[in-house]
Amino acid sequence: MDNNNIKITGNDDPLMDFSNCHVGIIKNFEQLRSLATTNISEPISADIKQTAAKLYSFFHEVVLKHHKEEEDELFNVVLDCARRGEETLKSKTMIKQLTNEHRMLELQWKLIEPDIKQLAKGKFVIFDQAMALRLANSYLDHAQFEEREFLPLSAEILGDKGLSSLGLSIHMRHTQVGVASYM
Repeated sequence: MDNNNIKITGNDDPLMDFSNCHVGIIKNFEQLRSLATTNISEPISADIKQTAAKLYSFFHEVVLKHHKEEEDELFNVVLDCARRGEETLKSKTMIKQLTNEHRMLELQWKLIEPDIKQLAKGKFVIFDQAMALRLANSYLDHAQFEEREFLPLSAEILGDKGLSSLGLSIHMRHTQVGVASYM
């Protein structure tokens, strides 16, 4: 195998990967909040069409994967490394809250997704702006809670050992290994 074909992407601090993802998530949900307060009329403007298309793709390509990575990797590693007692109880409580919020946010998205999809195609709809605003605000609150409460707790619990384990898992997922061809 040619080692020049191995590409490792990402940050050396895996918690920063989760935190950095929130920067993009926050930006996109702020755009959703803006869309929710925009007067939408026919014909659909190019800006609204482009924003809707971007939000649709973003939710499917980033948000859903982010939820899965947190639930499958980060949450499990935090629970595995937490000390019995108060640390485990606090972790379980936060993880349950965050997981429940993921499902609630995904359900809220499903309620506006058909409208977003139609707007992305340039088709006029009576957009449920109240639901879109509720989703945007709920997601921004969710991300803020993770940044302010859960990620600092995770960093404290994981220490070097846990971060190494989580980092390896994340880097393996984001590593592209090219196989040299034989001629």
